[in-house]
Amino acid sequence: MTSVLVINNYGQFAHLIHRAVRDLGTRCELVKNTLSADEVLQRSPDGLILSGGPTMDRIGNCKQYVRELELPILGICLGHQLIAETFGGAVGKGASGGYAHVTVEIIEPDDILLGIRPTITAWASHADEVSRLPNNFTKLARSAICEIEAMKHTSKPIYGVQWHPEVAHTEAGNTLLLNFLKICDEH
Repeated sequence: MTSVLVINNYGQFAHLIHRAVRDLGTRCELVKNTLSADEVLQRSPDGLILSGGPTMDRIGNCKQYVRELELPILGICLGHQLIAETFGGAVGKGASGGYAHVTVEIIEPDDILLGIRPTITAWASHADEVSRLPNNFTKLARSAICEIEAMKHTSKPIYGVQWHPEVAHTEAGNTLLLNFLKICDEH
């Protein structure tokens, strides 16, 4: 059975991510972001999901996980942003703060977005967002208020999405999570 660790970055939806993944029939554990990379590996995960959170000041060891661990990684909201920063991209203030529905246009239906319609409605906060794509990443989705709604590393199984696939307000959220779990299973 596939095993995933949800890294808690103190976001209000971290427990929802854990539950959504568990409800998809996957062994899942919600863990602190202060675990060392070795402590993460001792749990033998097949992949990591980096949760959202309030600020970059509280991401613990997440950048170390992204740099050092050879595991599939999905970053959600703040997790997406910290992946971008780790690889040399930029994060800035968004045009629209607070949580709201956003229409997301899928421009590259890569493996993480496989089976998702070209346009979906998603629940997201854009108080902060990825403002410059890092080198070796491909943009997968955009919206009218955010040019980089989703991205993927070109050679590693590392993905980021600005929106929250774990909430009921997001269309095809379970499809995205199932796609990530399949990537974890095949890695």
